[in-house]
Amino acid sequence: MTPSILSRRDDDVATVTLFNPDKLNALNAAMWQGLRETMTALGGDDSLRCIILRGEGKVFAAGGDIEEFRTARADVERALAYHEAVGEALAAIENCPLPTLAAIMGPCVGGGLEIACACDLRIAGESAKFGAPIMKLGFSMYPGELAGVLKLAGPALAKEILLEGRLLGAAEAYAKGLLTRVVKDEEVMAEARATAARIAAGAPLVARWHKQWIARLLDGQPLSEAEKRASFAFLDTTDYAEGLAAFLEKRAPKFTGR
Repeated sequence: MTPSILSRRDDDVATVTLFNPDKLNALNAAMWQGLRETMTALGGDDSLRCIILRGEGKVFAAGGDIEEFRTARADVERALAYHEAVGEALAAIENCPLPTLAAIMGPCVGGGLEIACACDLRIAGESAKFGAPIMKLGFSMYPGELAGVLKLAGPALAKEILLEGRLLGAAEAYAKGLLTRVVKDEEVMAEARATAARIAAGAPLVARWHKQWIARLLDGQPLSEAEKRASFAFLDTTDYAEGLAAFLEKRAPKFTGR
């Protein structure tokens, strides 16, 4: 079976699957490129409202495909090109205008952890494992990839993960802030789809704006007067009028993304 990135659509929710079951869904260079291309394409589809990322079978992803490292990272130039491509794939997830959700079963390690950290929400099964034990392989996490883990985990947990090389169980990962919620293994996809449905039921422009403003506020710079005014762009939308009307009429709103 050829390793690849699979994508399917169910109404206004897309599911992206990391597919390399012979290697616990480890990502090779072609898969990283495919992940970037897939997320970029889906992020440009205004008719979608949420993206679920998952691994094939009962595994999220066991990291990068180490077998290709001897050639893909044979020297600094090739290593830089390889990991810049990985960083571009992670950025395509993090910067996707649509809400993203990682549905995690089994190992979520190395590159898999980086992908999960790039998503907006993370739902994991009880037996999921998290970490990046690359210190046992003699290489460090590329700074462009570490940035996303650090942003979510914070310096203390990032150091614990990278210095100890220990895998965290789902309960510990949740307690330390890596996960949105933990459910029984057999309920992961059902909970992911239910979460995506709740997201999709909201005004899609509002979801995009909330992602945009959260990212903007995290840079620590004060908002300009123009940005403050731009935060009221919803006043001119059909969805705002529909939301208010539905509330007053005590019915469910029907948002169109306009």
